[in-house]
Amino acid sequence: MRSVFLVAQYFLNRLAVAVFAMAALGLLLATALAAFGILPWLEFQVSFGGQVYGNAGQIAQIGLTVLAVLLCFYLPANARVMALENSHRRFHMNMHDVTQAYAAAHAADRAGMFQIQSEFDAVRERLAYMREHPDLETLEPQIMEVAAQMSYISRELAEVYSDDKVDRARAFLKQRQQEVEQFNKRLDHAKAVGVRLKQWAMDVEMEESVAVSQLERLRDDLRPILPELGYEEVSDLDGTVVGLPNRAAE
Repeated sequence: MRSVFLVAQYFLNRLAVAVFAMAALGLLLATALAAFGILPWLEFQVSFGGQVYGNAGQIAQIGLTVLAVLLCFYLPANARVMALENSHRRFHMNMHDVTQAYAAAHAADRAGMFQIQSEFDAVRERLAYMREHPDLETLEPQIMEVAAQMSYISRELAEVYSDDKVDRARAFLKQRQQEVEQFNKRLDHAKAVGVRLKQWAMDVEMEESVAVSQLERLRDDLRPILPELGYEEVSDLDGTVVGLPNRAAE
């Protein structure tokens, strides 16, 4: 639709220029012939402020002729503007074509399809490839030549970022990403196990402290009746009170 609109605009601009030029030429010729009495003047009457002007047609004809001639002086400037727009449009289309051809040649270069190292043969090899490319059949030879030279200049870039190297880099990064994900899973599992073990140790310590407290309470309860049972109160090395048989009682 945009292409159709541009084409229609191009033809309408040319048609408008032709119509203006022909109208100016016709009015100038008719006014000149009327001035020499060969053709009659345009005749109509105009009333303004109660006064009737009988030569209004003559004045209108002369005014239209002057206006048409002045518009003809404007047409060269309009032609220059249209020429500038057309050149800009052609430049844009050519750059688009060059970009398309270079993209195809660079993709083939990254795939390792070009093996010749000398400049002349390498450019010719790229030209042959672009001539046989189905998407570049309508391009001009000059555009293909520019794209081939650009592809040859960027051959080192295509070698560094070749499809094989890029695929290996992607596979390596994918493997590293998987390893990091597995490490994170193991780390989360270890954290969960550490939290459970810590809680378990706290529970065991609490149970041990409760048991020790109960044992101390039991010893305190038994300490008064040890002599009656024939035991004497003795403290071991760590200060724990134990009951031993009373030999004197025996």
